[in-house]
Amino acid sequence: MIEASALSKRFGARRALREVSLTVHAGELVAIIGPNGAGKTTLLSILAGEARADSGGVSRPPEEIGWVPQQAALYGRLTVAENLRLFARLERCDDVAAAVERMLAQTGLAERAGDRVETLSGGNRQRVNVAIGLLSEPEALLLDEPSTALDPGQRERLWEFLRGRVDGGTAIVYSTHNVQEAERHAHRVLVLADGEAVYTGSPRELEQTVGASGLDFEAAFVEFLRRRGH
Repeated sequence: MIEASALSKRFGARRALREVSLTVHAGELVAIIGPNGAGKTTLLSILAGEARADSGGVSRPPEEIGWVPQQAALYGRLTVAENLRLFARLERCDDVAAAVERMLAQTGLAERAGDRVETLSGGNRQRVNVAIGLLSEPEALLLDEPSTALDPGQRERLWEFLRGRVDGGTAIVYSTHNVQEAERHAHRVLVLADGEAVYTGSPRELEQTVGASGLDFEAAFVEFLRRRGH
């Protein structure tokens, strides 16, 4: 569905990514986790075509990938429907009206279609942000910290929606600082540290790699990084 091979990126003297590879299949949910500055957002930005890698490649062009950045690029004084129409035109959707109606229905925002975005809760703004990323019906979706600043109820509604997309065959890659969120929702996790991919596999397999009985996933993750010198 989407494959990245040996991606490397420098910002001046700092190596943000060091030959990171990742393959995500249809209907798979992959979480990117790691310490601050590990390269999570840099990796997603390259996959989305927002940044250019110094070396390595991505199997799909940006127009085939949905991108939901952490900071929502929404127009607060426009309504929900007006935002969706604007971005549907920018995405060159064949039928703008149909695309808007589809995303209003799928995200449960039909009743808020006429509300200005600046009046919405954080959770509803994030739903609009995700809807924009899905307007072109991409087979792969990237999200950077999608649940940041959402309360527990809003997070649960967001993940219910995203799990539905995965069940429908969409490949989803997301970054998160919430390790429990990665454990609960991801089929696999990619652990980045200092720009390197130091682990990829299921959360359970990471716990087994650490081999310390009685540790929950977060504790096993911290112990794994400690043993790797991070």
